[in-house]
Amino acid sequence: MSHPDLITAVQSDAALHWLLRINQQPEAAQSADFKRWLIADPRHREAYAEAQLLWQISEAPAARMAEEEHADLQRYLQAMARPASSGRWRALCGMAAASCLVLAMGVAGGWRPVDWLQNLQADFSSGEAIRQVTLADQSQVTLDAGSAIAVHFQQGERHVRLLHGAAFFQVTHTGEPFVVEAGEGQVRVLGTQFEVREQGDGAQVTVRSGRVAVTAAQGQAAHELTANQQLAFADGQAGETQSVDSDSRLAWRQGWLNYYQVPLAQVVDDLGRYYPGRIVLLDGELGRRKVSGSFPVAEPLAALDSLGQVLGFSRQTLLGRLTVIR
Repeated sequence: MSHPDLITAVQSDAALHWLLRINQQPEAAQSADFKRWLIADPRHREAYAEAQLLWQISEAPAARMAEEEHADLQRYLQAMARPASSGRWRALCGMAAASCLVLAMGVAGGWRPVDWLQNLQADFSSGEAIRQVTLADQSQVTLDAGSAIAVHFQQGERHVRLLHGAAFFQVTHTGEPFVVEAGEGQVRVLGTQFEVREQGDGAQVTVRSGRVAVTAAQGQAAHELTANQQLAFADGQAGETQSVDSDSRLAWRQGWLNYYQVPLAQVVDDLGRYYPGRIVLLDGELGRRKVSGSFPVAEPLAALDSLGQVLGFSRQTLLGRLTVIR
């Protein structure tokens, strides 16, 4: 049973709506509709105060994200533009300006411009939950939360591009090469089980069974991986081949994240894929502290609470969308 003094989700959403409107149209703060809403229930004032705090806390991270994604937004608009009509270009510029109005709050709420742009190219994508996909050749793909792939089968080859996130492949043997592209590199197989995970400017490949050939960039030598081996590549360079427990590393497919002595910041990033909003870690030194443990992906905030008890940090969740760790 809900407590009568608690702010409801409807009230929080209304407060966020009013905040967005007033930031775009300051005169709305003097409107009779806003005043009536504000005095209708004491919780409305509390909800609006929380919305203002959310805006203040998320302003710096959102501004950094907006700056980082500006080039991607511009490339997308340029790709859309056609020289046939200057009026069309003006319309696209207007659309870009309108997008900027909502970018800050969108980022704070978990929306990522790059993911949105890449998802336009995707054949399959996932939201906050793991998704199972069957390709045309009956190969099985498990998409981690927040992931997307583009598929192109023709001319005797099967091509898949990892646009973002991570994907686990169980490839059906057909005699035709199966190639997964990620960053500048690619993974080539005939039939096997393996994961490709986006990592910085490259990717990490983990093999559960079979054999794959990993090329860090076109023209580079291939690195052969077998079961329980892992290799990362970035900027055209491959790292060292590592021996791993693939079942432990790939336990996310069963809903678990396993870690041994990894930075808290990495754990927070991973948990953020399963959270319907955004998790912001404000303390860089805290983010570098090493943690170990197993956490269910279905309960990211419970996992943070467990880590907080060990590492001594606290979290605050606002409007059910932004969780701040300090």
